[in-house]
Amino acid sequence: MKLRNFFKALPLILGSALFAVSCEYEPTQPTLRFQIPDGFPEPWYDNPDNRITELGFELGRDLFYENALSSDSLQNCASCHAQEHSFADQNKAFSRGVRGMEGMRNSPALFNLAWSPTFMWDGGIVHMDVMPLAPITDTMEMNLPMTEAVQRIQASPLYQAKFKRAFNTDSITSRDIFLALSQFMVMMVSDDSKYDRYMNGSAQLSESESSGLEIFRTHCAGCHTEPLFTDYSFARNGIDSVYEDLGRGRITLNAEDDGKFKVPSLRNVALTYPYMHDGRFFTLREVIDHYSDEVKSSGSDTRIPQPLRLSEGQKQDLEDFLNALTDHTFISDPALADPR
Repeated sequence: MKLRNFFKALPLILGSALFAVSCEYEPTQPTLRFQIPDGFPEPWYDNPDNRITELGFELGRDLFYENALSSDSLQNCASCHAQEHSFADQNKAFSRGVRGMEGMRNSPALFNLAWSPTFMWDGGIVHMDVMPLAPITDTMEMNLPMTEAVQRIQASPLYQAKFKRAFNTDSITSRDIFLALSQFMVMMVSDDSKYDRYMNGSAQLSESESSGLEIFRTHCAGCHTEPLFTDYSFARNGIDSVYEDLGRGRITLNAEDDGKFKVPSLRNVALTYPYMHDGRFFTLREVIDHYSDEVKSSGSDTRIPQPLRLSEGQKQDLEDFLNALTDHTFISDPALADPR
């Protein structure tokens, strides 16, 4: 296989390798109910060999907050994905990993992952069960080879006992670590914003929020489709016409994909600043101003053919609606918080 084709196929190779051996363990412990919220489509994630159990979920949560999965034992997944920010970074354009190394992209928020067919800004990971491989091993993030990660977890009597209870295994593997993390991440469901309560009839939007919803549906919903507020496509958003970061093109090696990035969900968007793949905008108003007045038509998706030219009142209404997408229940759920 040519090198360029190998890198293009790498996510698929990793996914195939992970599932080459089916899980023989049938857990008898209580399973957790993964409930599809009203109005949500069927989730993308489906691994019958990874049934979500209470012990598996709790183990995945422990690993999400585990510093031993970084080379300096000072970083964990939550270092760049803080619950109070909808599991995005804490107001940084670029996250810092081990030894203070600065990353190259803004850390995306983590929620409703079961519905996502790809991961990362460029879609370079195609299955949730291998998604943690990238941040754990990346030299600018947690910088830990998986062989050493497994050795560290295996050396812990506490984790030995927890993996035994959750997966009935005496020999922990990278696959076990990934599956436990998936059980935790699958349960990170955000569906209780003011917008959701409005949709189920238990709350009313203000006049400004209602107007903002209509503006949103007219101008934004083509990419940020309800109820997930993304269509999971890859698009250029008119912030650049020359691409220092090739985005999706880095994965597909197709020049037509250069400068395209995954359309993020706008749920909890008021909490996930700064915005865009490079964190260049720190406020919602800056983002709205961009689409209203500054879009570069030569570097935008066909769904964004020109600036929207919104009035100041329309901008405020749209911002008020976007604030109504904040799910306070999700960001304060103790089941998702650091258990230690």
